[in-house]
Amino acid sequence: MKLSVIETGKFKLDGGAMFGLVPKVLWNKVYEADENNLCTWAMRCLLVEDGDKLILIDTGMGNKQADKFYKHFYPHGEDTLLGSIKNAGYSPDEITDVVLTHLHFDHCGGAVTIKSNKLVPQFKNAVYYSHKEHWQSACEPNHREKASFLKENFLPLEATGQLQFLEKGDKLTDNIWVNTADGHTEKMLIPYINYKGKTIVYAADLLPSPVHMPMPWVMAYDINPLQTLKEKEPFLLEVASKNQIIFFEHDSKVECCTAKITEKGVRVNECFDLKEIL
Repeated sequence: MKLSVIETGKFKLDGGAMFGLVPKVLWNKVYEADENNLCTWAMRCLLVEDGDKLILIDTGMGNKQADKFYKHFYPHGEDTLLGSIKNAGYSPDEITDVVLTHLHFDHCGGAVTIKSNKLVPQFKNAVYYSHKEHWQSACEPNHREKASFLKENFLPLEATGQLQFLEKGDKLTDNIWVNTADGHTEKMLIPYINYKGKTIVYAADLLPSPVHMPMPWVMAYDINPLQTLKEKEPFLLEVASKNQIIFFEHDSKVECCTAKITEKGVRVNECFDLKEIL
């Protein structure tokens, strides 16, 4: 098995939205905002080669939207989805599977591109995976999430017949399986990877950064914050008790961490880059 971090660039989101009810006087000490109250976040994906499978987890926001859309999110940095795949030693045509943890634009925008003025899947030889119930909620979005579900990012996958669905507990290989979470959005997929006896959890938006580890630190973007609390607690206890590794999609600096149980609850144990365990 080979793991490759796929950086797709950075963007900015409102700090208040990212930290919910936590006051700025607290979160700004550990995650600095700019003069517009915006914080910088990564869109960090993961590429897993396991046997004859080359599996990409999430795709960033892509680059096909109008400038009017991007001006709200300030995409920046030199990293791109295809550039990072190339730097890892692969071509887009080698991707066999793409797991979309959920269909918010910053996680699936790179799944579809424009060729000859037509929206087509970015990875022509890949099967794309979502969860059936999540797919339905994205196709008929609630008012809270409507701006995050851009149908041009995912409907072309169904049109070409490249879409399949995963359920909780399903395996892509003997070493890769998925769980689900419902607090951030309905039926978000959480991939688990068994790598050399270690379990790596791709946390997606269940835990966007290590700063979000304390229980009350929940994003205002979550459709059901109380459900997030119910999911975070057993998730973090399992990570800490089993010495699992959390892979962060959104922290601008930290790729991975382990956790420990303290008197104040589960907290960060050690932060590191993924390459340190490869």
